[in-house]
Amino acid sequence: MVEHRPLNDIIAYAILTLGVFIVAFPVYLAFIASTHDAATVVGGAMPLTPGSHTLENYYRAVFVGGSRTSREPVGHMLMNSFISAIGIALGKIFISMLSAYAVVYFRFPFRKTAFWIIFVTLMLPVEVRIYPTYKVVADLKMLDTYAGLILPLIASATGTLLFRQFFMTIPEELLEASRIDGAGPFRFFWDTLLPLSVTTIAALFVIQFIYGWNQYLWPLLITTQDSMQTIVTGIKKMLYTTDELAEWQLAMATAILAMLPPVAVVVFMQRLFVRGLVETEK
Repeated sequence: MVEHRPLNDIIAYAILTLGVFIVAFPVYLAFIASTHDAATVVGGAMPLTPGSHTLENYYRAVFVGGSRTSREPVGHMLMNSFISAIGIALGKIFISMLSAYAVVYFRFPFRKTAFWIIFVTLMLPVEVRIYPTYKVVADLKMLDTYAGLILPLIASATGTLLFRQFFMTIPEELLEASRIDGAGPFRFFWDTLLPLSVTTIAALFVIQFIYGWNQYLWPLLITTQDSMQTIVTGIKKMLYTTDELAEWQLAMATAILAMLPPVAVVVFMQRLFVRGLVETEK
């Protein structure tokens, strides 16, 4: 029997509230800064209440742009980031499912060796193989394209590991029943494995969407046109040091807008995300 102690609950909630405040306060300050003019933000006496330039700043950021170093509107950068993140997430899921399916259900020489080679690539992040990857993309004329943003990042050892662990929990009886019904490998994958993998797919989608959304180094290297830059690189370009006053209000508005899609994905898919991680660990 668990003893109910009100004092312990109060302490726990107080610690959680303090943690939320520490995490949320910088975000609140960024929002407040996005509602004032540049002089107020850099003047050292910015109030903690919203200013009168909210609509002006967000309209200018989304539809006009206007930063001296990044003239592209935030709306277009958000679209680039969204296309890139969706492409990376779906590509990683597709390739990871196929590779895990091959490793678990097909019998071929060096099957385990192939899996461990895939697993070892976890130690080779994008930064380690950045030069050869850039060379290949440049030779294939994919600079300043969505294909160049997406294709080099769609291989995922993490996704392969997650799907492999999940497929290994599926009873062999399902495979035998599919064979008895005359289902081939593709039919078994489409009709049996795919419906059972919905929660794992959702969990991996959330992780990889945020991964793709937050990419900075790779988009910075392969995009030379403002029309192809993503929201993360756009924020950085807004904060370059010049002799003129930095437009901090536009940078903060852009940062707030950049947070919304990943937060929305996590909020709307939270239940499937948690279920996918729990079921994969069984």
